[in-house]
Amino acid sequence: MSNFNYPLSKETEERDRFFNIEIKDPYRWLENPDSDETKAWVEAQNEVTFGYLSQLEIREKLKDRITQLWNYEKFGIPFKEGNRYFYFKNDGLQNQSVLYTLESLDGEPKVLLDPNKLSADGTVALSSLAISDDGKSMAYGLSTAGSDWIEYKVRDVETGKDLVDHLKWIKFSGASWTKDNQGFFYSRYDEPNEKTKLEEVNYYQKLYYHRLGTEQSEDILIYHRPDQKEWGFSGSVTEDGRYLVISVWRGTDPKNLIFYKDLQEPLSEIIELINEFEANYDLIDHDDSIFWFRTDLDAPKGKIIAIDINSPDKNNWQEIIPEAEETLGGIATLNNQFVADYLKDARSQVKIFSLDGTFIREVDLPGIGSAGGFNGKRTDTETFYAFTSFTTPATIYRYDLVTGKSTIFRQPTVDFNPNDYVTKQVFYPSKDGTNIPMFITHKKDLQLNGNNPTCLYGYGGFSVSLTPNFSIANLVWMELGGIYAVPNLRGGGEYGEEWHQAGTKENKQNVFDDFIAAAEWLITNKYTSSSKLAIAGGSNGGLLVGACMTQRPDLFAAALPAVGVMDMLRFHKFTIGWAWCSEYGSPENESEFKTLYSYSPLHNLKSGTKYPATMITTADHDDRVVPAHSFKFAAALQAAHAGDNPVLIRIETKAGHGAGKPTAKIIEEIADQWAFLVDNLKVET
Repeated sequence: MSNFNYPLSKETEERDRFFNIEIKDPYRWLENPDSDETKAWVEAQNEVTFGYLSQLEIREKLKDRITQLWNYEKFGIPFKEGNRYFYFKNDGLQNQSVLYTLESLDGEPKVLLDPNKLSADGTVALSSLAISDDGKSMAYGLSTAGSDWIEYKVRDVETGKDLVDHLKWIKFSGASWTKDNQGFFYSRYDEPNEKTKLEEVNYYQKLYYHRLGTEQSEDILIYHRPDQKEWGFSGSVTEDGRYLVISVWRGTDPKNLIFYKDLQEPLSEIIELINEFEANYDLIDHDDSIFWFRTDLDAPKGKIIAIDINSPDKNNWQEIIPEAEETLGGIATLNNQFVADYLKDARSQVKIFSLDGTFIREVDLPGIGSAGGFNGKRTDTETFYAFTSFTTPATIYRYDLVTGKSTIFRQPTVDFNPNDYVTKQVFYPSKDGTNIPMFITHKKDLQLNGNNPTCLYGYGGFSVSLTPNFSIANLVWMELGGIYAVPNLRGGGEYGEEWHQAGTKENKQNVFDDFIAAAEWLITNKYTSSSKLAIAGGSNGGLLVGACMTQRPDLFAAALPAVGVMDMLRFHKFTIGWAWCSEYGSPENESEFKTLYSYSPLHNLKSGTKYPATMITTADHDDRVVPAHSFKFAAALQAAHAGDNPVLIRIETKAGHGAGKPTAKIIEEIADQWAFLVDNLKVET
């Protein structure tokens, strides 16, 4: 299909001056999502996009197949509080997973919270929860239409009834109960302007204590810093209830501070244990005055240290488990031991150590993939974990910490044969010679003839690690004969903090080079060709796709940038965007501005260029990466594009950045994306 009649996107004379460079911003009017003009533009764009999609015969077949495969029981990892177990389960096609509770693993489960009953269309999601130590009360956070704003309520676990408690204006915060089960700590912002709450910047987070049965207006302010508008606070109570430990964060920079308060002394001061933003510190547990942390201080791949709060000078810190070749992730204390999750070339390894750091054993995992879970209390002798890979749906295992044995607790049944598919990991050189790992999954009988439709997916940022993960969407793509490839780009956390930093700020071009090199490797090695190659990514991965398609429009046949950061000169002016300056740099710093301007997708579109077939996806309620990024990029792309390839934008309504999106909406979006690729990569079906 060609000659699309795109909606007219008016151009204004809006412009900004950055360090003596004048830059036009003709589509700034699209930054207001509530204006009549923007609403009309959204409607017109969706009319063109869905008009095109509706003509694709494969679309309904794909939706039916995705729906058929998606319809299987999905179990979450059980956890225990008091004398109760809790777990999530989705019967198959439920829009939201349901929370169950039971008193023994072979007991009768009872529905504790069914988010599907909170809205007719499944757009109210359970986004966080915290169970009191006695297992009798649950604080839970609800998000509407995908917004980051959360409202907390409290439910009596035994009766399933909500109490009177109702807390608002919470964002980027969990809840942590006190040992007496009478209340919890949480963080919130001041009440925003109702009209601009989805765009307004978020500063001055405050840490509060809420006592059950009281109004939010009576909550006790525990800590705030009027002199530090960017600081955020995560308060967690130690397992024994003795201390409140406050992790102080600043933007998305992994470096944090650690403060604490002795809860046995009601009038105790808040003590600054670590008061420099020089490294990342995650509290693991404590033994009297000894606090254990996972840190990357002088150990970019992570280590475990002990700090005695009675002699907190850095010279007295002790190294318990030194940095290893593998990257250290989460750690738990179970059975009076450390259970440590490592990544070896983006694959899970789990190791157990004594509390003095002596290695005990490695957990035998079912294969090469991703393991997560291993939660519980210090004295627990059992725990649960989930294991998944590109061809293994998430299976829940019970792990006996005494014997070291894993047994299957819940195993899903999906209508496919995993033996028909193969996953391999390759390593390829990036532009500067750095070796980059990449997972490639496809049907076993695939011919390396350079003619296979391929979806190359990436992220590369914020220290996020892309590990093997099962996906019905990807399975359907591979059933079509497609290849699914995932490179572990710099900027991620797969190889620790140095790997992350190698893809930030002035090093951000490394991430795009890594992704482009992955595409070139797949072509050189006859997996695919440019005419059969699509790239995809969401959020920071949407930026990745936007930057690569503007830098190398010749290399790809199709692009799927989702909820991407596309305007690198104004990202910091909306909601939590300012927090990304620690990752990207600030447009208000001259040298960082030059780097941002050099790759900003919105500012690097060139008129008269033939761009890949592109379907941008975003949502009208995204208050993480505001939809203006995608709106402006779509308008500019349609104006610059010279070819016949469709360049479209699909705008979801009553949805946000992705978290909590109803199953029905997810399936529709995947079907539309794959149908778009089938049409534009000319996939034979």
